[in-house]
Amino acid sequence: MSRILLGVSGGIAAYKACLLLRLFTEAGHDVQVVPTLNALQFVGETTWAALSGKPVHTSVMADAHLVNHVRLGREADLVVVAPATADLIARAASGRADDLLTNVLLTATCPVVLAPAMHTEMWLHAATQANVALLRSRGVVVLEPAVGRLTGTDSGPGRLPEPEDIEASALAALAGGHAAAAMASRDLAGLRILVSAGGTREPLDPVRFVGNNSSGLMGVALARAAVQRGAQVTLVGANLTAEPPAAVRVVGVVSTGDLAAAMAAEAATADIIVMAAAPADFTPVNPSSTKLKKAGDAGLTVEFRQTTDVLAGLVSTRTAGQVVVGFAAETASDESELIELGTAKLARKGCQLLVLNNVSGGAVFGAPDNQVLVLGPDGVLSSAAGTKTTVAHAIWDAAITVKEGKTA
Repeated sequence: MSRILLGVSGGIAAYKACLLLRLFTEAGHDVQVVPTLNALQFVGETTWAALSGKPVHTSVMADAHLVNHVRLGREADLVVVAPATADLIARAASGRADDLLTNVLLTATCPVVLAPAMHTEMWLHAATQANVALLRSRGVVVLEPAVGRLTGTDSGPGRLPEPEDIEASALAALAGGHAAAAMASRDLAGLRILVSAGGTREPLDPVRFVGNNSSGLMGVALARAAVQRGAQVTLVGANLTAEPPAAVRVVGVVSTGDLAAAMAAEAATADIIVMAAAPADFTPVNPSSTKLKKAGDAGLTVEFRQTTDVLAGLVSTRTAGQVVVGFAAETASDESELIELGTAKLARKGCQLLVLNNVSGGAVFGAPDNQVLVLGPDGVLSSAAGTKTTVAHAIWDAAITVKEGKTA
């Protein structure tokens, strides 16, 4: 169980922090809420206490004998501020300590994640952008705001990211490794990323299809992590069960043929391509144009043909400097067999990296966590386990290593 300090500053999006708090507590974390006085104008102290199960700290002067203005920051494993208003960001950047929350930010030695929420003009203002850049240079993770409906009739960049996206990025920062530093430094800035996700569906008739168990969660996590590391991301999604992050451009597809066409159309401008989708290997030769009916006790015979090999096609048209990462969901009795299967597929497909899953017994599909091996031409490059967002960051670490010419 980790100790998370949830700071809440005074914006209308403070109500969404209640949902974020619930996500953290339901995941088993010990959460201490520190709202600013302005935040309490939006959500009251009683709500924070009831949802966290802990007293709410709002003042430097309260319980002075506990030295909360120092203790809270020192004891936290992670500090998350959601929403982080333009005012809070400015005060944090300048090192102000004029309330309890800014004191916490000055004393915290753990990862700090800020989730901005403000009107578009405020977010785009040169002062705010300079403050965000300064905080990031100090190692603070400042998430990208979503684009969408704001207060009133306004719409644009500045919307608080959805609580699920904040939680995923925050827990990746908490997990350690390179994720927090990568999000703060935005090491994928300037790169165009193409990710596929989900499972394709091959029609039998207008009602039924042949599909697979892929939920698209891993691909969505890859897209989320890339955005928070500064990339421009396009996600080609096949029948996703998870909502992609708001900052991601989404191209929806259904079948493997659709997926192949969409990936081919987007691939030429991508710096890194990750084929995390699970395309069907076979499709019906003659899908019925009308619903298939039962005919007594007779069964159904369907003739299948192989589908387009999407990954091989992307490799065959790879441009200079482009990195292509494949995925392989295998059923293996142990790690040795998994690596053997993956090594053969990597050689067959020709991509620079192959991410290996052992899906024996239905593992991984639809689950929040994952465990992978990342293979390069010389063998296992890295391994990762944890939430799918944490694993996604490890995959990006490997991809950027290849992109920079350090291996493979």
